[in-house]
Amino acid sequence: MNKKDSKLHVSHVSESDYKKIEEKLLKVSGLKSEDALGEIGAQRCGLTRVEVARRQQTFGKNTISNEKSDSLLKRLLKAFINPFTVVLFILAFVSLFTDVILATDKNPRSVILICSMVLLSGMLRLIQETRSNKAAEKLKSMVHTTSMVERSEEGLLEIPLSEMVPGDIVHISAGDLIPADIRILESKDLYINQSTLTGESEPIEKGNHPTEASNTANEDHPSEEGGIAVEQPASITDLPNIAFMGSYAVSGTAVGVALATGDRTFFGSLAKEIVNKHVETSFDIGINAVSWVLVRFIIFMVPVVFFINGFTKGDWLEAFLFALSVAVGITPEMLPMIVTTNLAKGAVAMSHKKTVVKHLDSMQNFGAMDILCTDKTGTITQNKVVLQYHWNVYMDEDIRVLRHAFLNSHFQTGLRNLMDEAIINRSQEEGYDFLTKKYEKVDEIPFDFNRRRMSVVVRDTATGMTQMITKGAVEEMLSVCTSAEYEGKHEPLSAELLKIIHDTVDKMNRQGMRVIAIAQKDHPPDSGNFSIRDECEMVLMGYLAFLDPPKDTAASAIKALKKDGITVKVLTGDNEVITRCICKQVGMTADNILTGIDIDKMDDDELQKEALKINIFAKLTPQQKARIVRVLRSEEHTVGFMGDGINDASAMREADVAISVDSAVDIAKESADIILLEKDLKVLGEGVIEGRKTFGNIIKYIKMTASSNFGNMFSVVTASAFLPFLPMLPIQILVLNLIYDISCTAIPWDHMDPEYLKTPRKWKASSIGKFMVWIGPTSSVFDLTTYIIMFFIICPAACGGPFGAPGVNDVLFISLFNAGWFVESLWSQTLVIHMIRTPKIPFLQSRAATPLLFLTTVSIAVGSAIPYTPFGAAIGMSGMPTVYFLWLIGMILCYMALATFMKTAYIRKYGELL
Repeated sequence: MNKKDSKLHVSHVSESDYKKIEEKLLKVSGLKSEDALGEIGAQRCGLTRVEVARRQQTFGKNTISNEKSDSLLKRLLKAFINPFTVVLFILAFVSLFTDVILATDKNPRSVILICSMVLLSGMLRLIQETRSNKAAEKLKSMVHTTSMVERSEEGLLEIPLSEMVPGDIVHISAGDLIPADIRILESKDLYINQSTLTGESEPIEKGNHPTEASNTANEDHPSEEGGIAVEQPASITDLPNIAFMGSYAVSGTAVGVALATGDRTFFGSLAKEIVNKHVETSFDIGINAVSWVLVRFIIFMVPVVFFINGFTKGDWLEAFLFALSVAVGITPEMLPMIVTTNLAKGAVAMSHKKTVVKHLDSMQNFGAMDILCTDKTGTITQNKVVLQYHWNVYMDEDIRVLRHAFLNSHFQTGLRNLMDEAIINRSQEEGYDFLTKKYEKVDEIPFDFNRRRMSVVVRDTATGMTQMITKGAVEEMLSVCTSAEYEGKHEPLSAELLKIIHDTVDKMNRQGMRVIAIAQKDHPPDSGNFSIRDECEMVLMGYLAFLDPPKDTAASAIKALKKDGITVKVLTGDNEVITRCICKQVGMTADNILTGIDIDKMDDDELQKEALKINIFAKLTPQQKARIVRVLRSEEHTVGFMGDGINDASAMREADVAISVDSAVDIAKESADIILLEKDLKVLGEGVIEGRKTFGNIIKYIKMTASSNFGNMFSVVTASAFLPFLPMLPIQILVLNLIYDISCTAIPWDHMDPEYLKTPRKWKASSIGKFMVWIGPTSSVFDLTTYIIMFFIICPAACGGPFGAPGVNDVLFISLFNAGWFVESLWSQTLVIHMIRTPKIPFLQSRAATPLLFLTTVSIAVGSAIPYTPFGAAIGMSGMPTVYFLWLIGMILCYMALATFMKTAYIRKYGELL
């Protein structure tokens, strides 16, 4: 992306905010280091405790306000404003006019009842979603991102990002998030990825040279740091000595001073455009698709109901209210609450299995995942690296190799890994600590993933002799060496010696060991600022061999994942020999391995074909990992990527679900949707099953509610065309819907059949419509049977004749009819939960969880009792005679038998129920 494109990313910021931030950053960027510190009242040794407390009071937490959870007012509005409550509000408003304001005999019961229903519905949703959100926030708080700062009394210490204040002296290493807008004071080969701000994927180099003022842009001005002042860039994000909050260090090290924190940062000014910018996941796509299916049914049915009842009954206001009630009757109003509760419950369940869900929506993607890409170290291996050998080039143990490696690992300040720790631990055991006093560090060339090596320059404090010590991957080390050391002498890297080196390394790799090389160069040219160009004409000293054996659980975990329909693919930067050895040990087929060199020769179509067939990829760069994930996703697979290093961040952002661990580098944890508190595929496998349970209960609610609501409303619409009165009043439909929805609130706690959890599950919006049309009308058969029995048998018997006949109480007739249909609809709608929740025979082969059994039983009991209560009378219902329940039981048994038959036929036709 060019500079002009980069500027476009800030075009939505308000002009005044952007101008203030730009002016401040430009000013500080043009100052020398001491002047920059003075500008914000900071010192190179760091702030005092008193000053930190004062600035925290003044500037607040280092957080972006747009990341805060919804306020209580907003949550109240969301809970009480939805299609269900909107219709209730309309009904209440109409009842207020017809029954209270305009009526001679004022009766406010309907208004009170409707308002009570609004309150009950809204409070249920508010309480449940508040509990769910609190659970999610508690889980997210288990994962901490920190930064290294220098404070005057404490020295160097690690603090949470939120506690940083302007003026803090910040230490940055590869993999660190930039915690604030920072003016760089010192740097070494620092490369920053600013893609979050600019969209540019390539990292850019940042240093400590001040920029020129715009009016002197064509002159060369020496800076205090010994370099030349840099010309002022076209875009604010290109300032060469400012690191912005929201970006991260790809390589190198730096020390800087925090200029601004939280909302006062450049990132904070873009927060509304960046933080709230939501990438559409398969979860969002699925929910939207389901919603549109329901919307199409509503758009079709509501006008039909309105016009049929308007023309046949003549009361257009009542027809309008009835049509609205039918719309609500079709809609699964509790869907947001059920979805949120399911996701939150699943996240809490996963937390008990050492898995933290950062983004609730990722639960569904976790369960839908059918390809898992993972790194090797720490996932398949134990991540307990032990230094096995320190050999010279002829495989003799050599203490000089270990001593030089120790100096390199001890003095480096960049991305220290487990091999560094193993080298330091072994050296301390051998008593080489004294070397830290004998030598002092002169300079450092940090590790990066292209060179795959790092160097330190040290000076002997006694003699003043300097030497560069470099360690890294063997091939990359050989490319900068011209000779090898053996028994105090240097011999050229001849073809014969190179063959010995390659054979030795290959042999150790085949034994499952990771090998790196160590080299040195005496008296490197003192340029005052060492760089990659100085890594040349070095002397190879020998090898360091490390063992990281496979985890005991790895083989069984991979086998279990495969059994659950998930293909595991290993993507590693390690060489193919050691990767093949480790993968074979855990039961993976390692005959075919694709390397980074092979991948670079393929276009995306070729890579896609190979990537689907091959499960092991070695010698990969971060960009190659991301490319593999991208081409796998393009085949409509749901791809997860598990990583913990900075080299995994790009691939994690490409994946449907990004998985990391609590010990990962900052950028990996920030990129992750799921964080494992234990880096183990077995733990991940348990989380996947929990994700499938969560999705299963969500789709279960949608299908059973949409189909049963559709069936009931289809019956109501059909009957309303022939009956001389409404089969159910609008308020009765809403009460029926409310009772049913309350019974559904227990669905998140329901079981899923083990067979359902064996394969990945994805959204299939088209199946919702098929299910509604296929299963819904099943209940209509018995709804219409109820209509016939009530209209021609039970109501005439109770009222002394047919509807409209002389001497017949038509008001009682209608209230009995409404009550009979109300109870039958509730029974059939509630019992269908048990019919549809499983492809098996309900109650016998598969029984619902106790909370669901309890709530559905209570709902049926309460709904059946309502016609006999003052509440029932208030909403236009009367108690039915005992004979009604004999008819009802017979119809419900027949309905359950027919529903089971239709369910079996549906499974036979479409291959699945949910």
